[in-house]
Amino acid sequence: MTLTIPTLPLPSGRAMPVFGVGTWRMGESARVRADEVKAIRAAIERGITLIDTAEMYGDGDAEKIVAEAVGSRRDDLFIVSKVLPMNASRRGTIAACERSLKRLKTDRIDLYLLHWRGGDPLSETVAAFQELKAAGKILDWGVSNFDIDDMRELTALDRDKECATNQVLYNLTRRGIEFDLVPFCRERGIPVMAYSPLEQARMLGDATLKQVAERHQASPAQVALAWLLGQPGIVTIPKATGLKHLDDNIAAIDLKLTTEDLKALDARFPPPKRAKPLDML
Repeated sequence: MTLTIPTLPLPSGRAMPVFGVGTWRMGESARVRADEVKAIRAAIERGITLIDTAEMYGDGDAEKIVAEAVGSRRDDLFIVSKVLPMNASRRGTIAACERSLKRLKTDRIDLYLLHWRGGDPLSETVAAFQELKAAGKILDWGVSNFDIDDMRELTALDRDKECATNQVLYNLTRRGIEFDLVPFCRERGIPVMAYSPLEQARMLGDATLKQVAERHQASPAQVALAWLLGQPGIVTIPKATGLKHLDDNIAAIDLKLTTEDLKALDARFPPPKRAKPLDML
C-alpha cells in the first residue's frame, strides 16, 4: 500500500508535504549513527518525502546522515535545512548554504530557513535567500522561531511574498501561537511547520489523550499528531528513531478526530485567550 501524504501549496506554487520527519539531536553520537541512517531510510521507504534538518544539528553531521540515508532518491524528496543566526549575514548565509549543500550531497535545498533571529539585519538574510534562489541553490526560503513582531518585520521586507514557512514549537501543550501568529500566517498563505509535536513524549501519559486514543484504538501520539494534521496550513515533522515509533507516527495521517474529541482536547489543553511570548526549545 502506497502512503499518500497531503500537501500544502507554497507561495511559489510548489507543494510541501504536511507530514515529514525531523532530525534534531541526530548526528551527536557515532554509536547510534547507523540506527539514525536506518530510521531516515525507513521513513523514505514508507513514502515520507519531507525531511527536516539543520546545520546546527550535530554540528552538520545530521545533514551528512540525511545524505547517506537518501542515496540516489534525492529527486523524490523535499529537504529542509536551516542557517544559524551567527552565519546569517548576506555573505555568511550564502557560505553556510554551500556547506550544507556539500554535506547533503545535493545541488539544491528545497526549503532553506533562518533558524532564529540573530544580530545581522534581516534584510541581509532575505537578500542572501533571494540570491540563492535565483541561482537555483534553494527552491524556497522561510524562517523558524519567528514571533508575530518578527513576521511583521519580515513581510514588510518580503515584497514578492516569497516566505514559504515559519517553523515553530507547536503542540497541544504549546498553543500560544494560535492567538495571533497562526492567523497572521494563515491570512498570508504561509504554512506553519510544527516542530516538537509530541513535546519530547512528555504529554503522552495524559489521561485525556489516552481516553481519546482508546476511542479510536490508536495511541496518544497518533492523537496528538492527528490534532495538528487536522488544522489548515499546518505541517508537522515528528522525529522517529525506531521503526515501531515511525509506523505509529505514520498511522496518524489517516486518523480523523471527531467534534467530541476536539472538545475534550480543548478542555484539557485550552487555546490561548491572550497574546503570549513565543515558546522555543
